[in-house]
Amino acid sequence: MLEFRDIRKSFDATQAVAGVSLEIARGQFVALVGASGSGKSTLLKTVNRLVEPTSGTVRFDREDVESLPLAALRRRIGYVFQSVGLFPHMTVAENIAIGPRLTGEKLAGSRIAELLDLVDLDRALAERMPDELSGGQRQRVGVARALASEPRLLLMDEPFGALDPVTRDALGERVHTLHADLALTTVMVTHDMAEALLLADRVLVMDGGEIVADETPHSLLEGAGGEIAQGLVAVPRAQADRLAELAR
Repeated sequence: MLEFRDIRKSFDATQAVAGVSLEIARGQFVALVGASGSGKSTLLKTVNRLVEPTSGTVRFDREDVESLPLAALRRRIGYVFQSVGLFPHMTVAENIAIGPRLTGEKLAGSRIAELLDLVDLDRALAERMPDELSGGQRQRVGVARALASEPRLLLMDEPFGALDPVTRDALGERVHTLHADLALTTVMVTHDMAEALLLADRVLVMDGGEIVADETPHSLLEGAGGEIAQGLVAVPRAQADRLAELAR
């Protein structure tokens, strides 16, 4: 579904992505994990050309993304922003329908209702304004908007970072279910290793613009992936150990 060939991206003297080559198979749920500044969001954004690489090639469904018209490319890819990015002057329904609208398609009210159902939101919210919603509801609308064009690829950039733990967990589980039910290929950027281990079936660890580990959650928990990856795994493991001590 996705192929990165020696992707490099520099911002002036800073190299954000330093020669990444990898393939992501159709149907995988991949988490890109790393500290702030490791290059994970920059790499993700090369897929839908929010960032143009300095060199290298990104292929989506065997086509070079540079060869595709930008609107057509983004029509085929769902994207969930870190900051949600809803238009404050538009209703929930209008926000959900914005992608298809930009390519000349009018989304029926029944389709908007279906999308609200998919993300566990009341259909009555369709006519609300974004500032009338909770943070969790706004992010669910963001997911519904990403799915409006029936993409086969879903990109998520720190999608749950601003949510409280309960809402974050519930929405993560919902996205995981949608990934399976809609036969999506999903790539999620997160700095939270626990989230990556629980949701993804493949975890890519980035550091200094490079992929330093490519493992399954099980293998990471078994100690694979190297020092940097295990440093990230150590955080949720230590938290779980402390909770177990408290429960004794």
